Amino acid sequence: MSTAIMFDPQDRILILAPHPDDEVLGTGGIIQEAMKLNLPLRIVFLTYGDSNEWSFLLYRRHPVLLPKGARNMGLVRHDEALEAAKALGVPPPQLTFLGYPDFGTLDIWCSHWGDRPPVESILTHAGAVPYPNAFRPGAPYKGEEILADLEKTLLEFRPTKIFVSHPGDHNSDHKSLYLFLRVVLWDLENEINPVVYPYLVHYRQWPTPRGYRPSDSLLPPHELKSRIQWQDHDLNSTEIERKRNALRKHRSQYEANRRYLLSFVRSNEIFGDFPDTTLSLNAGAIAISPEYHDLKTALPEQLLEENREAFVGIQERFVHIENGRFVLSIRWSRPLGGQVGASVYVFGYRKDLSFQQMPKLHIKLGELEHRIYDQDRTLPTDAIRVQRRAEEVILDVPLELLGNPERILTSAHTYFLGLVPLDGGSWRVLKVVS
Repeated sequence: MSTAIMFDPQDRILILAPHPDDEVLGTGGIIQEAMKLNLPLRIVFLTYGDSNEWSFLLYRRHPVLLPKGARNMGLVRHDEALEAAKALGVPPPQLTFLGYPDFGTLDIWCSHWGDRPPVESILTHAGAVPYPNAFRPGAPYKGEEILADLEKTLLEFRPTKIFVSHPGDHNSDHKSLYLFLRVVLWDLENEINPVVYPYLVHYRQWPTPRGYRPSDSLLPPHELKSRIQWQDHDLNSTEIERKRNALRKHRSQYEANRRYLLSFVRSNEIFGDFPDTTLSLNAGAIAISPEYHDLKTALPEQLLEENREAFVGIQERFVHIENGRFVLSIRWSRPLGGQVGASVYVFGYRKDLSFQQMPKLHIKLGELEHRIYDQDRTLPTDAIRVQRRAEEVILDVPLELLGNPERILTSAHTYFLGLVPLDGGSWRVLKVVS
């Protein structure tokens, strides 16, 4: 299935985790290997995991509703991460907690840069890092602040291998951490050049089968198996048991989701990324979709039975550049309409401009109408050309509107009633060449 990850005596290992427990789920074996080889290791958490109401309810035996209670649960998860690290042989000074808002960092990525206000955390109601033991207490919940913290971490630690959450992950914080990292690495590409190993945690109806099966291999989801070159890291029986014990230390999560979490305690860990797509000017269309899934298994569990017939999935995405315009074609499993809409994101990047200054387009599509935003600023509807066919939409975006980018980051998703997510295309990186 895959090739093994090889370590070098000169390696410096950086683990980037969206929440406390992701470091064990995705890289518990990698962490043990780094400690066994006496390699420099740093574990950095994007959030304190302070917005998981269901697990907090089971842990506290009563709802956690007030901001102080949510912040206290963030501190609980901080301490659980210290205990889990100890179980893996990692001392506390090698852990860093940034403290950005759980379940809020993709919102920051999409629309909280520059002169836009900070995000307000769902449960803590904070607009800046509220934890005194964080990396930078008081840092506003904004995109440039996350970039600054990651950049400082990378320049100080200078990793050779980075393990980070996957762009195809269905959890919003997992997607965003990968995206922030990619921008930082582009900014620093003349100074450091680490190899990036994304790990997957949240994906619909995966892993299968669920539960503690330490003798089984962890296999990638069917939809991603052939679209990504996977690598793996094997664990022996002692390492598997140590990973399981470390996972138990995340008690607030383990009690609520034991069977799911134990699904990652297997004989291996897997890592892989989508290849960047190169767009040549006036070349033919290129498919970037990892989708093509079975719509019966793609239906969200929270979608009521009587509304499942409204499901609209993303079947294919094609991209090309023609006459100074970025053209994105999306094919749906059925036409948009009624109570189902879609959002498409197209962001530009170029090295000679600060990323916070670059356009970040969000196109919202209904059955007949569309709206265009740059972060939260409304643009004229004719700023891009929108062509509709029965089960397809073609977006024609001037490269100038994207800031004449060197790279483009794009994603799309469908939703029901504007709230319930239906289907999402992974974030993909496109490199523009002449």
